Amino acid sequence: MQLIDFELRGEYITLDALLKATGLAPSGGVAKMMVADGRVQVDGQDELRKTCKIRAGQVVSLHGVRISVAGPQT
Repeated sequence: MQLIDFELRGEYITLDALLKATGLAPSGGVAKMMVADGRVQVDGQDELRKTCKIRAGQVVSLHGVRISVAGPQT
């Protein structure tokens, strides 16, 4: 399984933007389709909201990839 550590720059990032920012989706439209197709999980639960707010401490999973989201370093 591929592990990706992602550091937030603000309070949250939307799920579709996270998929695009990590390179797992080539565009926002593809990211939204991935979520709508039920291929993405947040904290182990299927997530169908494309603009779900992802905050520090959450884990996003899909297709053998796991993204750990961390807060901004101070």
